[in-house]
Amino acid sequence: MNHVSVQDYYGRVLQGSSDLKTNACCTPDDMPDYVKAVLSKVHDEVLTRYYGCGLIAPLALEGATVLDLGCGAGRDVYALSQLVGENGRVIGVDMTEEQLAIANAHRDWHAERFGHAESNVAFHQGYIEELDKLPLQDNSVDVIVSNCVLNLAMDKAAVLEHAFRLLKPGGEMYFSDIYADRRIPEDLRQDPILYGECLSGALYVNDFEHMARIAGFGDPRLVSHRPLEIENRELEERVAPINFTSATYRLFKLELEPDCEDYGQAVIYKGSIPHAPHDFDLDGHHHIETGKVYPVCGNTWKMLHDTRFAVHFDFIGSFDTHYGIFAGCGGIEQFGDAAGNADCGC
Repeated sequence: MNHVSVQDYYGRVLQGSSDLKTNACCTPDDMPDYVKAVLSKVHDEVLTRYYGCGLIAPLALEGATVLDLGCGAGRDVYALSQLVGENGRVIGVDMTEEQLAIANAHRDWHAERFGHAESNVAFHQGYIEELDKLPLQDNSVDVIVSNCVLNLAMDKAAVLEHAFRLLKPGGEMYFSDIYADRRIPEDLRQDPILYGECLSGALYVNDFEHMARIAGFGDPRLVSHRPLEIENRELEERVAPINFTSATYRLFKLELEPDCEDYGQAVIYKGSIPHAPHDFDLDGHHHIETGKVYPVCGNTWKMLHDTRFAVHFDFIGSFDTHYGIFAGCGGIEQFGDAAGNADCGC
């Protein structure tokens, strides 16, 4: 499989989301009302050329610089541009000329509709495995997002390494993608339809977590996941018995420990993040209610204390005393627990 095959599939074979042969690259309808509201303001032509498997709208984006890897026609870029506001910026990168032509054609239209003095978005054509060839500075991005694109990359490790390099200290990569419960056989990986449909390029989940840690992202956090129903009998039979999952992860550029260690720390959420007045979900295991003292491991402490979330929390404790492993902490697991998190059970 190569870039040309993927570019052809998304630039010429697919003319709209209705041309997809499976639901692997389709977002479910269960999205927050505020996300639906910003999407309702995006141009119809951009919406019809959307392909994505999850939601990539993390909270607390006001004023942030956001980079969207594999932005396509720009649906998520224009949605996020409303959330970062006029003082923020959203940069989209995609390799497909046809998709970017649509994205660029509607920049002024969106700026006028969103009430910005000028467009707060920019688009670059390039490969997400070669971000070093684009005018992007190291340590310059607050949040990197990507929606069902990592599986299409030829060199997934390179994508993660570049993402780590571009993020500011304390920044995060928040993205959705397709994962497999085992490694994909080579003959399936070379099938252009299965690859273009986001199936045969999917990473085995354990390989992904190992790859993320090597890139520098310690303690990957699984935010949510759902089993993938292919809904195409022919393609389903070709990939059987492999099972696929659509999952959202968040990876922080922080110095984190390999496991969740107990330092007797806790946090109190102030309820001040827009669209989350009553509680805040860091990941599938950390549902933090407003005003309640919430014990956390050292890694979770840093994910809140050393990031853009710090102003929204009060912090109790320090790293002065170590009490051993945090109770309930486990290693890498498959997508099996109801909470949807693969690492810390804090």
